[in-house]
Amino acid sequence: MGVALITPFKQDESIDYDALARLVEHLLKNQADYLVVCGTTAETPTLTDEERDELTRFVIRRVAGRCPIVLGVGGNNTRAIVGRLEREDFSGVDAILSVTPYYNKPSQEGLYRHYAAIAQASPVPVVLYNVPGRTGVNMTADTTLRLAHDFPRICAVKEASGNFAQIDDIIKRKPADFQVISGDDGITFPLITLGAVGVISVIGNAFPREFGRMVRLALAGDYDNARLIHHHFTELFQLLFVEGNPAGVKSMLALMGFIENVLRLPLVPNTIKTYEKIRLVLRELNATVKG
Repeated sequence: MGVALITPFKQDESIDYDALARLVEHLLKNQADYLVVCGTTAETPTLTDEERDELTRFVIRRVAGRCPIVLGVGGNNTRAIVGRLEREDFSGVDAILSVTPYYNKPSQEGLYRHYAAIAQASPVPVVLYNVPGRTGVNMTADTTLRLAHDFPRICAVKEASGNFAQIDDIIKRKPADFQVISGDDGITFPLITLGAVGVISVIGNAFPREFGRMVRLALAGDYDNARLIHHHFTELFQLLFVEGNPAGVKSMLALMGFIENVLRLPLVPNTIKTYEKIRLVLRELNATVKG
């Protein structure tokens, strides 16, 4: 279970590095397998380049080799991404996670050439990230498999299309050493039964030990006990995303006392109605809740 790390902000919207340090320690103590820095859940589009670099260096120093770190390096300008990969220091980074180009809506051939350029430039392994609900383009199974076969540096795909037939097709036809990772907490359990190797998780920010246990039980073939934990979190899965990510998980972490409930525009915190629903579910789960 990898965790898509949030970016905590203070009330003035500056990065709260004290809260980030506490959260990183919480995740490592509770057996998160790796951390994803500057992904979607980190509100990366609202960070300046300087903030992004400082945040990345901070997490690398704090982790100090205790778990792998995956860094989000994506965008819709292929030349800019390649330039960054060739220019910047990726010491302490174990892999990059690169989202399909958004807004441009490239063809499948355009997606292939985009990732080919990234694979050839990257000094570390590359994880593809397919999330059509955010980017406006779906990378098909054929394109993913073509990239997996042609570029050994492309080691995995984070699949968040929600298309079971597509994901199953990738799992069925992929190279043996290419990994398929769930990009949605709510369907991680069924995807593991199909052959996915785990998840890059949002809810793992708040429940790393519990959700990680579900993943490990499922990977070990103990589907009955894994299913119990999966069902335990069903209502929270829905509340996490009903008003967008990371609004849901930030509400959860604020209620648990880890962070201030602050997002940067254009994202806003959950409405009071959703916030109170999350509070009630957390209480039912016996989580430590403020107030």
